[in-house]
This record gives sequence, C-alpha cells and structure tokens, in this order.
Amino acid sequence: MRLGIGIGWRPEIAAEVEALTGIDWVEAVAENLCSDHLPDSLVRLRERGVTVVPHGVSLGLGGADRPDPERLAGLAARAELLGTPLVTEHIAFVRAGGPLTASPRLEAGHLLPVPRTWDALDVLCENVRIAQDALPVPLALENIAALISWPDEELTEGQFLAELVERTGVRLLIDVANLHTNHVNRGEDPAKALDELPLEAIAYVHVAGGVEKDGVWHDTHAHPVTAPVLDVLAELRSRVDPPGVLLERDDAFPPGAELAAELETIRGTLRSAAPVAGARTGAPRGALARPALPVRTPRPGARDRTAVAQTALLSALVAGTPAPEGFDHRRLRVQSRALAAKRADVVAKVAPELPEILGDGYRPAFLSYARSRPMNGGYRRDAMEFVERILVSDGLPDPVAQRRLTHWWEDRSGPRPPGRTSRLVRAARAVLVGR
Repeated sequence: MRLGIGIGWRPEIAAEVEALTGIDWVEAVAENLCSDHLPDSLVRLRERGVTVVPHGVSLGLGGADRPDPERLAGLAARAELLGTPLVTEHIAFVRAGGPLTASPRLEAGHLLPVPRTWDALDVLCENVRIAQDALPVPLALENIAALISWPDEELTEGQFLAELVERTGVRLLIDVANLHTNHVNRGEDPAKALDELPLEAIAYVHVAGGVEKDGVWHDTHAHPVTAPVLDVLAELRSRVDPPGVLLERDDAFPPGAELAAELETIRGTLRSAAPVAGARTGAPRGALARPALPVRTPRPGARDRTAVAQTALLSALVAGTPAPEGFDHRRLRVQSRALAAKRADVVAKVAPELPEILGDGYRPAFLSYARSRPMNGGYRRDAMEFVERILVSDGLPDPVAQRRLTHWWEDRSGPRPPGRTSRLVRAARAVLVGR
C-alpha cells in the first residue's frame, strides 16, 4: 500500500498538522489514544481521507516475556477504531524481571536494544507471531536507536532484520535517524545495514532529528532533521522507493511553517536521490548483499537466558546494580542518566501540577528519587510513588506547598487499603490542618 508523505500526529501540534497541505497520512502513538473514541482532530483528518497509523511503544516484543494479551487487545482495538491498514511497534525490550527470573519487575520507560543473538531472535520471532495472530491488520516493526551495544553479538542489524522477516513475514519500519544514531554511537555503517536489509519488506520510513553531545548522538525527536540523517534517507531511496515516509517530532514543537519546510526538504531529498528514469537498476542492492545464513535449530531455554541477560542490564541501568560483563561502563552511565531524565520529563507531562508545586526543586528531587526507586509500573504510578516518598520523608519546608502536595496525592490515591504510606500521608495532613 502506498502511504505517501506523512507526519507524526501529536496533541500539542494537532492544529498545525491539520493545517499542513500535501499530507497523505499521519501516525499517532497508540498508547496516547483511547480504544473507544478518537480525538476530534483525528476524526477530522480521517473524514478528509487521511490515513492514521497507530504506533505502539509499550509491547516490548523483544523482551523475554510473551506479549501481554491486554496490551495486544488494546492495540487491536485502536487499529479497528482507526480503520488502519497496518500497525507498528519496535524491536526492543521495555521491561524485565518478574517470574522468569524470580526478581522484581522493572520498567525501563524507554526502548532498549535487544542483543543481536540467535537466542534473542528466537524469542522475538515467537513474540511477533503471537502479536500477528492477535492483530486485525499487518504488523511492521521499527529498528531502534541505541546508546549501548551488547557484547558478543552474533548478527549484524541487517542480518537480524532479514532473518526476522524471513521467519515471520513481518514488515519493517526503517528509521533512518536511528541508523544514523547507531552509526555515531556504535560505529555501524548505515549503507551496510541497508545493503543487508530485505528492502521489499519496508512498510514505511521514519525521519527525525537529534543532537550530538560529547560524542554521543541523542535521538531526541526534538530537533530539526540534520543533513547526515537526510543522507541516510537518500541512500535508502537510491535502493528502493519506500511506500511511505514520515517526519517525527515529539517535543520542542516548532511552528507549522517549520514543520512544512522540513517536509519539503524530505520531499526534495527523495526526488534528488531517486534513480534516473529509464536507467537499468537490476536487482535491489540489498538482494545482492545478503548471503544466506546457515539453517539453525533453536536451542531450548532461549527465553530464560534472554530474561537473565535483559534483567541484569536493566537492573544496572535503573537500580544501580553492577554492570554485566562486557558492557561499556561509560555508555551505561550515559544511558542510565538518559532513562532517569526521561522519567522526570514524562512524569512532568502526565502530572504537570508537580513541577508547578515544587518549582525548581522538582527535577533534582525526582532524579534523587529515581536513583533509588526503579520504575515498576506506568508513569502515573511513578508520579504517585514520587510524591509518597516526599510526604513520608522530610516533606517540604514550605507549608503551602506541602499542603498542596498532600491534597494532590489524596485526590488521586482513590479507595485503597490504609497502608503505611496512606496512614503517614493522612497523619501529615492532620498536622497541616491543625496549623
């Protein structure tokens, strides 16, 4: 299916997206949509014939656990509601621990890379088949950006993706910004990855901005698209005409005119990189560069081994446990700080009253909390536990802020057994009322 040129729809830029001309389709983060009704902006776009593709971020299909049936059902419901031709997710893990390792459940709050090993591929392929069976439309999976590399990997990214497609028939969402990120951070050649990819499996392409700091590329989705990313897009276009290309922006949203200019730059890149009409192109370059991998029988215990490895890594990143052998300790520290910073940013978005109440003290207080309290649920739960920690420890020196924070917690705690935290919060409120 031809999608054309699109842009990531976000509530913050809904009006700007609606006003853009020449937009064929949009992509919306699936978890930000209700399963039974759509935002008015998406309703209007669909009435204009604009295709809407739901893009999931929380399945964790690269994780050791089998996909959560409730998450799959939610994604399927959104696909049905949107009447979409496909849904997309990521080749990543987002949580670890739990029954497979008899350890506490840990949430990354971010997409983390799976090791390019046969064990991880076996697990991913089974998870993908489960997801495909549960979804009403085809599934496409995105390659992710990474700050860290797993030791002792057995496959290149292109080989890993080619084998995944061969085994499952899944489509690919190729993010050229992520290929550039992995070039800077992991020394991987985007052209080699493109040569090894099954180009015929590409469903569409992502283009996004980022920034380099201290030799590390941060895939922020909050900066303009850079020339190196456009160069990777041109490399891809020289090999294949992708069915769709989409501009992503998730933060620091610019005016609509700047979004329109970036889209036009993307169109220009695609036009200039297209092979000359009538030229003899022969077979896609990727088809010539992919030697067949040896047939391999899956080894028993792949899930257990993957679970142990991913739990050890995530625990080092979010709980301060020793780094697993073979990882770059400096890069792990960078990734750990990035995860904590993202937690702080997302909690500030889902609970905007907290930075307003705490002022300049919000961020250092949250980062201190995050260093000693790994996330084991969603961001709203994280916000509640952050406030609980403040209320049951020393509280706030400002009695007005303390009162507002206590009321905030009480308004959201809901009916729950009066555990230790509840009792302490209520005791703190009683003291405040008595002042």
